[in-house]
Amino acid sequence: MEANPRSTGRLPAAFLTPGSSSFMDFLSAHSPDVLPGNRKLPEGIVEAPHGTTIVAATFPGGVVLAGDRRATMGNMIAQRDIEKVFPADEYSAVGIAGTAGLAVEMVKLFQLELEHFEKVEGATLSLEGKANRLSTMIRGNLGMAMQGLAVVPLFAGWDEGKEKGRIFSYDVTGGRSEEHGFAATGSGSIFARGSMKKLYRDDLTEQQATTLVVQALYDAADDDSATGGPDMARRIFPIVTVITDEGFRRLTEAESSDLARSVTERRLEQPDGPRAALL
Repeated sequence: MEANPRSTGRLPAAFLTPGSSSFMDFLSAHSPDVLPGNRKLPEGIVEAPHGTTIVAATFPGGVVLAGDRRATMGNMIAQRDIEKVFPADEYSAVGIAGTAGLAVEMVKLFQLELEHFEKVEGATLSLEGKANRLSTMIRGNLGMAMQGLAVVPLFAGWDEGKEKGRIFSYDVTGGRSEEHGFAATGSGSIFARGSMKKLYRDDLTEQQATTLVVQALYDAADDDSATGGPDMARRIFPIVTVITDEGFRRLTEAESSDLARSVTERRLEQPDGPRAALL
């Protein structure tokens, strides 16, 4: 499939032969060596930058997916402004936790997989079908995961059939679970999940849901050194995305800044954050 400088400029036959609507299947048949899971495994444990905490929460009109901006390598901060939340297509998004380089590559391949299916079939996959495709890709990375290069994303989107936002979480083997209400993954997930458990309600507005996930990321950063909180000096704020029946939308820098500053200012008065109502 490599380019031939003496060719007539036509595409190789592989590109013109009818086949599967899966781009992954196409690569497996014609160029399997480029798939991440088919690469030669490194010797020993590789030290690489890792992304940390991703959170999600549903509300009656959709779902919110957000992530902090820190990447770590051992006890060092490898990057302060990494992006961990990406659109998968018009109505879904994926947030990455784990080995940053492999995770970003997997997201790009996932985006291409969904686009390829739509072009071949003339229709989009259902949200459940997208979640299953991502599960297969994670399972293909199992060899790398066993070497310490795991990728554990969080997938969320608007289900056009059920007319609601949905969240799917994964383990390193590709095992998929649907989460109801809220979910978190990454090193700070235990603290973020605990925060959302006390504050989440199923009647949240979009504004309340976005505030909830920022509160959860703040709590994760408060107790997990690998999770980065809002950085006012460098103007680095969480990436917050909203998916509704109108599609994917990422909050602007100004919106994220205002949200993070509002949460931070309230923490000056209540360092441990808002309290859930007692029974």
